[in-house]
Amino acid sequence: MIAALGPRVTSLSLRVARGVLRWLSLGLALLSRVLRPALVWLFRGLALAEAALRALGRGGSRAAAAGAGVLTPRRAIGLVLAASGALLVVSQFIDYRGVRIGGQRLELPGGIEPPPPPTVDLQTAGHAHSYALVPVGAIAVALGLLLIWRGGRAGRRAALAAVALGAASVAVILLIDLPHGLDVGAQSSRFAGASAVLEKGFSAELAAAGAMLLSGVVYIAWPCLIRINLSGRAASARRRRPRRRASSRARVARSA
Repeated sequence: MIAALGPRVTSLSLRVARGVLRWLSLGLALLSRVLRPALVWLFRGLALAEAALRALGRGGSRAAAAGAGVLTPRRAIGLVLAASGALLVVSQFIDYRGVRIGGQRLELPGGIEPPPPPTVDLQTAGHAHSYALVPVGAIAVALGLLLIWRGGRAGRRAALAAVALGAASVAVILLIDLPHGLDVGAQSSRFAGASAVLEKGFSAELAAAGAMLLSGVVYIAWPCLIRINLSGRAASARRRRPRRRASSRARVARSA
């Protein structure tokens, strides 16, 4: 009985397998027919994106090369120096200190923040030193333009002058403006809880003076300004000169 059922089971399993394979092939064919347009457009989009990225990279490299030819390190340092000088001039007319009246800010009911305490006796940055840094900033602008226009010995002298002016400006700001800005003065007797605060003008003039000093130091310490010894340059040229081979025709003729 079991031996008689064996061929029937085998034929039935083969039919089932053939049917499953036929349905799988039909499903895969239908799925490929549906997904093929989407895959085609997907790969076309990837190709276009790759071409766009390649074109963008080529354009960026060309723009960077052109910008490097125009905005050289010397000109960039000169531009920073001129901008810092202009900022130093502008900062002299901005409020750099004031006296804030009032003690601690009490929270109001309902989570409402109370208004900030009033600030009186506002003074500009140039008021502390009679606007002495205005001509310094103007000179720094001229030095920056000189660095942009010319280099060499003139540029080095301009950088040295920028270092001196920047150091002097930082000294004036820290030794004169800072103590004067933190001094409450007569307002302490007029208002209770008065305290001196520094405003944006102080940060602006200190940043401008520091940028002046730093730009001059960077230009002086720039590696491209180091002079190369002529003997060393000649020796390096000799090392790069190609040597003749021992079996050259001229050597064979001289030895004969």
